[in-house]
Amino acid sequence: MKGLIQRVSEAAVKVDHETVGTAGRGLLVLLGVERGDDLNRARDLCRRITTYRIFPDEQGRMNRSLEQVSGDLLVVSQFTLAADTRSGTRPGFSTAAEPALAESLYRAFLAEAEARLGAGRVQSGRFGADMRVSLVNEGPVTFLLEVPGRA
Repeated sequence: MKGLIQRVSEAAVKVDHETVGTAGRGLLVLLGVERGDDLNRARDLCRRITTYRIFPDEQGRMNRSLEQVSGDLLVVSQFTLAADTRSGTRPGFSTAAEPALAESLYRAFLAEAEARLGAGRVQSGRFGADMRVSLVNEGPVTFLLEVPGRA
């Protein structure tokens, strides 16, 4: 499971010209679900994202987490993050989870985020929809976090 996280001052996602999710100061997470991912990985990645220290402290160092700054979280399903891009000039998607599993784990991730941050601070895109995502990336600060499979 992969999460591309971006520290934002604002972000929004639209479906058919309708805004379905927004965030103020916080994180935009593009979430990719891969074959073999499970509920534990979804929870682990959510914990890691909400506690990842990428917000500035009083000295301007990245020492504060989303939880510590009471930031917003906007989560958008991102099927293409699971692509195999190791060779060729066209991505392969054999590593992506089947849609039913991906949606289930996406929803589990959202539920875990709401449990950690509070429902009012977590919003999302619409799974499987053609979405338009806009953001103001602060820094810019962007990280790709992955939760590896268990042996």
